[in-house]
Amino acid sequence: MAALALAAGVAATGMLVSTQTTAGAATQGKLAADTQFYKDPTTQVVKWVAANPNDSRQPVISKRIASQPQAVWFSSYKPTTVTSDVSKVTSAAAAAGQVPVLVVYEIPNRDCGGASAGGAPDLASYDTWVRNFAAGLGSGPSLIILEPDSIALTTCLSAQEQSDRFASLSRAGAAIHAASPSARVYLDGGHSAWNSASEQANRLRSAGILTNADGVYSNVSNFNTTSSEVNFDKAILSALGNPSNLHAIVDTSRNGNGPAGGGAWCDPSGRALGEYPTANTGDPAIDAFVWVKPPGEADGCAGTAGTFLPDVAYVLANAAKSDPPVTQPTTPPTTPPTTPPTTPPTKPPTTPPTTPPTTPPTTPPTTPPTTPPSSGACAVSYKVSSSWPGGFTADVAVKNTGSSAINGWTLKWTYASGDQKITSAWNTQLTQSGTAVTAKDAGYNGSLGAGASTSFGFQGTYGSTNPVPTAFTLNGATCSTF
Repeated sequence: MAALALAAGVAATGMLVSTQTTAGAATQGKLAADTQFYKDPTTQVVKWVAANPNDSRQPVISKRIASQPQAVWFSSYKPTTVTSDVSKVTSAAAAAGQVPVLVVYEIPNRDCGGASAGGAPDLASYDTWVRNFAAGLGSGPSLIILEPDSIALTTCLSAQEQSDRFASLSRAGAAIHAASPSARVYLDGGHSAWNSASEQANRLRSAGILTNADGVYSNVSNFNTTSSEVNFDKAILSALGNPSNLHAIVDTSRNGNGPAGGGAWCDPSGRALGEYPTANTGDPAIDAFVWVKPPGEADGCAGTAGTFLPDVAYVLANAAKSDPPVTQPTTPPTTPPTTPPTTPPTKPPTTPPTTPPTTPPTTPPTTPPTTPPSSGACAVSYKVSSSWPGGFTADVAVKNTGSSAINGWTLKWTYASGDQKITSAWNTQLTQSGTAVTAKDAGYNGSLGAGASTSFGFQGTYGSTNPVPTAFTLNGATCSTF
């Protein structure tokens, strides 16, 4: 009966080539090259595009990001509604003739207490939650990204805790296949600049990849080049013995310019969209290039993790090598709305970044002519929002307290410490010469009406101390602080 059900599901969609039909076992075969992935009409970027038709950034964000399929994240622990939440997505995808990419992100102690900390209270609760998740998948095809970082990042776990986690991941894969034989389950491969392929393969073997999964994914929320990830994934598959049923997928959402200098991982500047989502990879070992991390959603430095930031999205989209293929629709679909969670994972390094990126930010739109504020007609707030040994993130707000509009602004300050160095910034054009810092508007945020304010942020390094500057000038006028 299960074999017939699976065969019927595949025949109806035409999107998966399958050779194994036993309930609870991994579906074998790679994705058909013409597979169309699900485009959720309620993503943050689609909503922003609809709400901001006159924004100068809207056309490129709409064409290059909002038009593209992205993964739907399930990262909130809602055991009583997860089945219906999943069913809303899979039903909408089936109605559109598309394959959803679903991220399961609820493992206990996820992210080892980092920016995306959380998860189910314990593994027993997690096992139940996964079964409830699987119950909403239905009979149609789907791609399951099972627990980003759960296998690559285990530094916070004891040997027993790691073993227990891996056993739970294996059970999760089995539960998903049992409930939905057309689902393809991929386990965490980390990325090419993290664990070695052999080490990752050993961990994947312990997590049941040979019996309860269909492959491995890599580069989630990271920036390594596609070629590096493809080679890395193939090395993992080779270390596993190249089983015919296992393939790989790569997150290409932000890797168009490769990684930032010094391994910066948290909203680094100068990045670009990578390959557009497709199952036509040209490589039999690689099932698909997909956008697991939604482009434009913050890692936690440019804004709260998971928040859509149009300036970040614009930089990524503007730096893309090309527009989407003409075969891809360029307007968001109108399928029924769903309510996916909005908090994606970030990729924590073993140590915070200390080297500035080597690729400067994309040049924003031309800055309007500068209108100096009257003396004392500005106020500045400078706050260190997060800090770690040798590094920090700061948020700066600029307010026009005068009665006249400001058209174009330049904010300056000087650090008291000689070893505070800015490494990346967002919402501003920022330069540093010695201890002197100059932050200019980014074009789209250059006009400040009376009483209006704007904000920007940056990441930096420091030596022994990190004092907050207290003196600021805006277009040459001295500002108060708040």
